[in-house]
Amino acid sequence: MAELLLELFCEEIPARMQARAAEDLARLFADGCAALLEAPPRSFYGPRRIGLTAQLKPNVTTEAKEERGPRIGAPDQAIEGFLRKHGATRDALTEQGQFWVLIKPGQSVEARALVAAAIPALIRAFPWPKSMRWGGTSSMVWVRPLKRILCVLDGEAVPFTLAQGGDDGHGLASGDLTEGHRIMSPGAFAARNFADYKSALATRHVVLEAEDRARMIRDGINALATAEGLEVVPDEGLIAEVAGLVEWPVPLLGRIDDAFMDLPPEVMRTTMRVNQRFFALRKPDGSAAPRFALVANIAAPDGGAAIVAGNERVLRARLADARFFWDLDRKQKLESFLPKLDSVVFHAKLGTQGDRIDRVERLARQIAQITGVDTNLAARAARLAKADLASGMVGEFPELQGVMGRYYALGQGEDARVAEAIAAHYRPAGAGDAVPNEPIAIAVALADKIDQLVGFFAVGEKPSGSGDPFALRRAALGTIRIIRENRLRLLLADLIGEAFFLYPQATNTTATPDFGLEVAEAKRASGWQAPSRIVHPPMVAAFAAGLLDFLAERLRAQLRSEGARHDVVAAVFGATPDDDLNRLLSRAEAVRGFVESEAGANLLAAHRRAVNILRIEEKRDGHAFDTGYEAHLLKLPEEAALAAALEDAGNRIRLDIEAEDFERAMEAMAGLRAPVDAFFEKVIVNDPAPELRRNRLRLLARLRAAMDAVADFSKIEA
Repeated sequence: MAELLLELFCEEIPARMQARAAEDLARLFADGCAALLEAPPRSFYGPRRIGLTAQLKPNVTTEAKEERGPRIGAPDQAIEGFLRKHGATRDALTEQGQFWVLIKPGQSVEARALVAAAIPALIRAFPWPKSMRWGGTSSMVWVRPLKRILCVLDGEAVPFTLAQGGDDGHGLASGDLTEGHRIMSPGAFAARNFADYKSALATRHVVLEAEDRARMIRDGINALATAEGLEVVPDEGLIAEVAGLVEWPVPLLGRIDDAFMDLPPEVMRTTMRVNQRFFALRKPDGSAAPRFALVANIAAPDGGAAIVAGNERVLRARLADARFFWDLDRKQKLESFLPKLDSVVFHAKLGTQGDRIDRVERLARQIAQITGVDTNLAARAARLAKADLASGMVGEFPELQGVMGRYYALGQGEDARVAEAIAAHYRPAGAGDAVPNEPIAIAVALADKIDQLVGFFAVGEKPSGSGDPFALRRAALGTIRIIRENRLRLLLADLIGEAFFLYPQATNTTATPDFGLEVAEAKRASGWQAPSRIVHPPMVAAFAAGLLDFLAERLRAQLRSEGARHDVVAAVFGATPDDDLNRLLSRAEAVRGFVESEAGANLLAAHRRAVNILRIEEKRDGHAFDTGYEAHLLKLPEEAALAAALEDAGNRIRLDIEAEDFERAMEAMAGLRAPVDAFFEKVIVNDPAPELRRNRLRLLARLRAAMDAVADFSKIEA
């Protein structure tokens, strides 16, 4: 077994690209040299380098292959050309049918040769999100100018170049040299194995592993803050980014000018984070502290005093800019920003932001009415929710949308619930973000997300496997989480239909005849039938059902991530496409408990047996069996007992489901176990008498229908 060390050394790589690049390097190397690997390669990355180390077999033996050559009787020139191509002689040819065939025996190839052949192509085809060309005549691109290639196998350099044809590849060739810190330890040094390489970098002021740099940053700034009686505002994303900017992390503390401490803490934090990559500090009571933390890339002789002073000067200028926007925005009412949004395009097919505000306001009012909260407050919050998008502060820092709207609303005397809804309606922004829990905020957040989903689905901008440019999966998951975590009882199909009709395209079918049709036609083509309670026109009902399918899939994905029985949710949704998510989940939980019980597991096996029998016999007879069995043909006591049990259980299940007492419905269904077991033990379904066979199959159809009214048990994983 031989150790490979590969490092690609270049000018500074953007921090956001480093981790993905290291993963891509390991993946591409594993794909190209799979036969050599003893174990998956381990990658590393930093501001000026990505690389990997791997344990390789010293050599591999290729498989014997047959190459078909010219036809027998072909001209000698064709045969000689074929032999030259493969470096063979005539005595290596054999006749197979009408062709000459060259049998190429397997051969042993050294790892060094395979690595030298694979890596140049890997480097030239590397999938950087953005690349650049630099000096010279080479067409080769890289994220930043590539300087060195270190490639060592078993202590010896693996020689290769990046030259390709007439392209000199910037004259780059592999070797055993790399470099340490640009300022503190300039110059090249040789590396022969990974352990020595990592150790040598550390002595030359380079911390190789990103996790180690992140830990040094986290621990360092926390220690400095604690010494001042303060704490660092948690920001793992910023820690990871800064770990991609420095090779030798040196945490330092700076001071914020007291003149800026009256700015909202979110403004100060965002200014520091976005512009300078500084960490915000706070006091034990949670209020903003007049200090900030930064991470230098050098251990300065003066202990970092000059670095801190320079950064304090830059921060004063940045905070002065923020104060300008803060003071300017507060000179006008929040509502006065709204006319500007009438000319801001939300989407070319969906109108302006002003149009969207009108829709969200009307939908929020409807949701508030359903949930029993103040409709006027909900409408007011929705009207102002997007206003701060036209403010100077949010124009400079889009991350503060909603946050600034809350401050401006409170400053002009709006109801605190309206201000809270403005700030919270974007949430949840991600998996770890909390959902709104104040009733007005809930109404506005749901209206915002449902409008987004309805609009983009109606114009055919659905997410694909390769992308989701309008964040519709996030909007769907946010909708689901708000409903689940607040235990809301909403009929989503109705809300989707109402949101659909808020678009002028929904009623002006002459101008936009295809609005929503793609989703609706796909749903109707699947054989879907509108539930009787749906009052919307058939096309709108089908559109709503298609969007519900997307929400149900997101719900299953969420449950899967939680470790729940997503197959049970699929089974319940397959039996009844319930648009009341919390009722659906309550029903699914009851079904889960049932199928995981002994009685449920046995009845589930019987259900599968009945379904299989029916499938075979229905295919043989060419038609489905209805549930209308005839009582006078129930000859055996076991089939009569099953029929009686089905009548009783069917009625009880229907009533319990209508009452949403799903636990009792499962108890009723569990009572079928004994008569079903007895039926399959004593009764021959395919009786020689046609009328008995037909009646018993109808009885099984009745069993299938009774159970499928609860859930589509065919979707339950065995």
